Amino acid sequence: MDMTHMQMEHEAGTSYLWLIAGAIVLLFSIAAYIGASRTQGKILSHMKKKERADIQKKSRFLRLAAHALMAVSIVTLGLFFMQGAGTKYDVTDLESNAAISVTDDKYYGADHTEDPIQYEMKIPTSGPHNPHDIKFGFYTDFPGYNYLVHNLEHGDIIIYYRENASEDLKEHLKYLAKFRKAGAGILAVPNQDIPEGSEVVVTAWTKTMKLDKFDDAKVGTFINQYINQGPEKIPASIRQGGGTM
Repeated sequence: MDMTHMQMEHEAGTSYLWLIAGAIVLLFSIAAYIGASRTQGKILSHMKKKERADIQKKSRFLRLAAHALMAVSIVTLGLFFMQGAGTKYDVTDLESNAAISVTDDKYYGADHTEDPIQYEMKIPTSGPHNPHDIKFGFYTDFPGYNYLVHNLEHGDIIIYYRENASEDLKEHLKYLAKFRKAGAGILAVPNQDIPEGSEVVVTAWTKTMKLDKFDDAKVGTFINQYINQGPEKIPASIRQGGGTM
């Protein structure tokens, strides 16, 4: 990757600091505007020329301060949103030059049904499925193959991990689950069906890769080769974050 996991997390943290700073400055600018308005209002209750001049001077100062604070808040908030917009989780940034061993699975259909489904494969990569898919992201509970197979149909990648996986691996999977390509994304899901000897199982539509040890380059290669390659491709403008069909 051109940018490490830690670097991207650091950028996200810096971005939120701009948001907090902008919000604080914005509150101060609003307080200054209120103070200026209240000070200006006091002019009406003072008849002496000197008092009126002093209040007008104070009001002008508060208004200038409010304008300056408002400008600073706009800049800091703008920096936050610009940094957020610049954070791209593009699959082409993942390592993708590893040799991988992928199984071409048998095709079991793609019908929609809300009835209970008995899958032919232990970890299915096709077959009948629920009419609704689920959102991209990292999951701590298993949502059910009937939903996940629908995600595969839309070209998503599912990384199955063991429930007792290390915290380091889980954190890295949370990071990978942020990546997108067009209308497809990545899900990381705990699974008790992972075969003995494998740490993770990575799947796409009719494709399976089993890894005895998680390998960044191999997972990145699999993602780059098979994401958004399902039989139903939904535009990103419609399928934002998954869980829409």
